[in-house]
Amino acid sequence: MTAERQRLADATERRAHWKRWGPYVSERAWGTVREDYSADGDPWNYFPHDHARSRAFRWNEDGLAGLCDRHQHICFALALWNRRDPFLKERLFGLSNHEGNHGEDVKECYFFLDNTPTHSYMKCLYKYPQQAFPYEALIRENGRRTRRDPEFELLDTGIFDGDRYFDVFVEYAKASPEDVLARITVENRGPDAAPLDVLPTIWFRNQWSWKPGAVRPSLTRIDGLPHRAVEISDPVYGRRYLYAEGEPDLLFTENDTNRRRLFGAPNETLFVKDGINAYVVDGDVNAVNAQGTGTKAAARYAREIEPGGRAVLRLRLTDRPPADLATPFDEAFDRVFADRLREADEFYAEVIPPSLAPDARDVMRQAFAGLLWTKQFYHYVVREWLDGDPGQPPPPRSRRRARNREWIQLYNSDVISMPDTWEYPWYASWDLAFHCVPLALIDAQFAKEQLVLFLREWYLHPNGQLPAYEWNFSDVNPPVHAWAAWRVYKIDRRRSGKADRPFLERVFHKLLLNFTWWVNRKDTEGNNIFEGGFLGLDNIGVFDRSAPIPLGGHLEQSDTTSWMAMYTLNMLAMAIELAMDDGVYEDIASKFLEHFLYIAHAMGSHGDASLRLWDEEDGFFYDVLQTPDGARRELKVHSIVGLIPLLAVETLEPRVLERLPGFRTRLEWFLIHRPDLTENIASVKVKGHADRRLLAIADADQLRRILRVMLDEREFLSPHGVRSLSRRHDDHPYVLTLDGHEHVVDYEPAESTTPLFGGNSNWRGPVWFPGNFLLIEALQRYHHYFGDAFTVECPTGSGRMMTLWQVAGELSRRLSSLFLPGPDGARPAHGRIERFRTDPHWRTLVLFHEYFHGDTGEGLGASHQTGWTALVAKLLQQSGRSLGV
Repeated sequence: MTAERQRLADATERRAHWKRWGPYVSERAWGTVREDYSADGDPWNYFPHDHARSRAFRWNEDGLAGLCDRHQHICFALALWNRRDPFLKERLFGLSNHEGNHGEDVKECYFFLDNTPTHSYMKCLYKYPQQAFPYEALIRENGRRTRRDPEFELLDTGIFDGDRYFDVFVEYAKASPEDVLARITVENRGPDAAPLDVLPTIWFRNQWSWKPGAVRPSLTRIDGLPHRAVEISDPVYGRRYLYAEGEPDLLFTENDTNRRRLFGAPNETLFVKDGINAYVVDGDVNAVNAQGTGTKAAARYAREIEPGGRAVLRLRLTDRPPADLATPFDEAFDRVFADRLREADEFYAEVIPPSLAPDARDVMRQAFAGLLWTKQFYHYVVREWLDGDPGQPPPPRSRRRARNREWIQLYNSDVISMPDTWEYPWYASWDLAFHCVPLALIDAQFAKEQLVLFLREWYLHPNGQLPAYEWNFSDVNPPVHAWAAWRVYKIDRRRSGKADRPFLERVFHKLLLNFTWWVNRKDTEGNNIFEGGFLGLDNIGVFDRSAPIPLGGHLEQSDTTSWMAMYTLNMLAMAIELAMDDGVYEDIASKFLEHFLYIAHAMGSHGDASLRLWDEEDGFFYDVLQTPDGARRELKVHSIVGLIPLLAVETLEPRVLERLPGFRTRLEWFLIHRPDLTENIASVKVKGHADRRLLAIADADQLRRILRVMLDEREFLSPHGVRSLSRRHDDHPYVLTLDGHEHVVDYEPAESTTPLFGGNSNWRGPVWFPGNFLLIEALQRYHHYFGDAFTVECPTGSGRMMTLWQVAGELSRRLSSLFLPGPDGARPAHGRIERFRTDPHWRTLVLFHEYFHGDTGEGLGASHQTGWTALVAKLLQQSGRSLGV
């Protein structure tokens, strides 16, 4: 067992709290819903970036390359000043949703390079310009651009021209669970000597301003040592210490709001949150506490770094007092870093297939790093948020009608895997399900804990609904929680050699509540055809699918119904697994079998014509608009909505039917007595490869016809995966006229040109990882049944025949190629940015975007969404062992 595996085992068994300290500090807390106490519900204007340096956060802290404990009492992060910026660089800068021409967007260059599951070793890189950061230019130019223009990024400003910037590497290594070493290495890439102030900062999350009588923790300078030291006194963690090598100036202030600057009101404390900024940048010597005490402190290292030179700063956050650690920066300090890095290499050598090329291995390592750096402490108590705090002015009465008012049971105070550290510093339940699959490769326990957490009673609504995301917990995301739980269970079983039945049973029972919510709320007419809203696909529809349908009526959704069919099969698979040890579950397995048959029959070509979503002439599934006059209109858009039915597929192994006689009897009863339901449900009657049975919405003929479209490079198949909308709509937009108004869907392979859902994501053409990953898995399951005898043309029109397994491999190869350098050294995800192709200080760095250009593969949307885009690590791991599932 590797050292990191042993640490994971110790953490799981609570022998040592190796995960207590981690990268749990958000990259952005301003502009979030939970910090919004406005009357109009506009978080961006209520708490803008300009307030962040001066205003105490109520719920979460943010910082640059930060670290904190799992309850975020004590925080540590980096601040920088190039002596030209108007304020310290304490957090990443980006545009609000109102300022960006494609919604909110971070405007910085930073990269997550390494991390281990216990955070025993972590490394990231921030590229800090030596010239004044172009805040105003970024706001002005993006404000000038329209939705049809590309975003104006930091690299576009020319700020890195001449290589006048610093590479700031931040590394952490743990000597013990409570002894965290920090090493900051600054390298001057420019041609001239350049000044830089580096201010590693320690502070407490403000928990005292909101509740009268709350205990205020303290930071106090310790004198008389050969290095700088701060004593940390916290009511929960007791005494801790921060040691800083050398003789930096120690600056102290309070993490309290500067009311005078923001609101023109008197301050409640003499020293305030931006006091260190005022002292360093503005030269206000009275802004910090000369007595050396406070709730926020920084060690100021003022350096002049020669061209090509470097500065190395070392600090230590520990529970060891000075008497027990006289020399915190001796040779053992660097030895800890060397040991932890070697152990990280040993850990990942067991995860990353050695058969992969070095570039692919590096992509996997950085994908895992980003996934682990994206774990953040998330705090939000809806009842307290609605009521306001006793120590603060009462919220406006309009907040009683504010978003999330139906979620008063929700109490979030946990470390959670977030979609993106800046653009999405809040969880999204369906994103998290996808995160858990690659997480299971490196930390199955954390993946399982995340899935269980969202099913706990302080997350799950009493009616059974999962919380979607903080902008609207009541929104409806695709029901993929069961799929993720089943996949994580199987990955964990394969890697550990043990089946965690208690986990599977635990999530299964809670998922029954969620499944019931879906059936009761989204199958409003009881006909097994489901509605559902936008389902995470933002602007995919002809109109906003979360809003009332124009002229009334309702939308019967191919994707919602297919998701529910998939959900049913996931629950069936779990029930069968549990029934192997407990026959009680055979009945519930039969129930999900029956439910699937009803859904598949309703959708398919032999169901009721008034319900059917399959178009026999086109060979495709469509949404159907039901208008109040009883008319039924297919919305003939070739989008991923019509591909999602392929995801509802499962095979029944012969051993299952042998070991579960009750389930087999129920299946045979249906085959005999309900041929109307089973005659066209794929090939449930006919044994396939290895005597397997197939449960699927699409039968063999439908599968061929759908794949003919999906694998056509003029339609869905791009060089880098399956598009979310067919390219055919570039020349042939879909137009729906209702009451004299035209609703148009056309092919947009890049950013969205519509404002739907904030306009910061686009499902009308780009390549998205979650749908592609599920399609690959579906094709593999179809292959389990059909075997090598079933082949299709791939690409369509090429004359090249492939098995479904080979098609899955081809899709995986195309997706992985987004991040791998081509013959010219360019990675498609980086677009045409020359630095990423040729510059030795950039070309090995990888960004994992939210989605990708439908034609070129250029990364779009959130730039650090290593959450679900980290699925590339699972694809590479599979391809490294011949696509085995």
